[in-house]
Amino acid sequence: MSTPTPPGPDAPDQGSSSGRHGAPQPQDPYGRQAQGQGGQQGYGRQQQHGQYGQQYGQQPGYGQAYPQGQEGYGQGQYGQGQYGQPDQYGQYSGAPEIDRDMLAPWVHRLGAYLVDGVVAWIPGAIGSALMTGLQSGGQPSGAATMIGSILYLVSLAISIWNIVFRQGRTGQSIGKQVLNIKLVRESDGQPLGPGTTFVRALAHILDALPCYVGFLWPLWDKKRQTFADKVMSSLVIKV
Repeated sequence: MSTPTPPGPDAPDQGSSSGRHGAPQPQDPYGRQAQGQGGQQGYGRQQQHGQYGQQYGQQPGYGQAYPQGQEGYGQGQYGQGQYGQPDQYGQYSGAPEIDRDMLAPWVHRLGAYLVDGVVAWIPGAIGSALMTGLQSGGQPSGAATMIGSILYLVSLAISIWNIVFRQGRTGQSIGKQVLNIKLVRESDGQPLGPGTTFVRALAHILDALPCYVGFLWPLWDKKRQTFADKVMSSLVIKV
């Protein structure tokens, strides 16, 4: 029998080699990396899906925010904000609720017009009387003509002051003050101002053109407006 050759120093140790290869234990760095990376990656993905599932399926954040959304929708934006409150809605549209009982009757408007006409007519009537009484040879004298012309100008100035400036700033001419009525803007109930009141006076041409039907329009109109009132968005109300 041959004598077995003792292993050399370079010969691999079968026991230790088999120990390395035969024991796939956590000591193997590759195994740990593979297992760790693979497990961590898979678990990480599951964590991501889990978080996504919680956000989408369970919706903890959305579920908590949903009552707030309902509160904001029901109270903040829709209920209280712009549509639910009539005051804000009226300011936005510029058309508040009109109560017909607060509008001036047509008879009162006619009475105010007659009073304003008399106030403006008095100086002119005096001037006309002077011109007639101070005639010389069937013709008015120079003094009568001058006095009469001045009084006519006074009559015109009183009419402009009364209808344009006084009424524009306060909403009331002398006639409207006597009849307790007032000219205001439809949007906010404030006086028109002298400029707009002057334009409204010119717009009365529209009331006169079709057989003066525009002056009668308040008799059946819902807002008791003449054509000039509709053009200028004005109302005549009781005081």
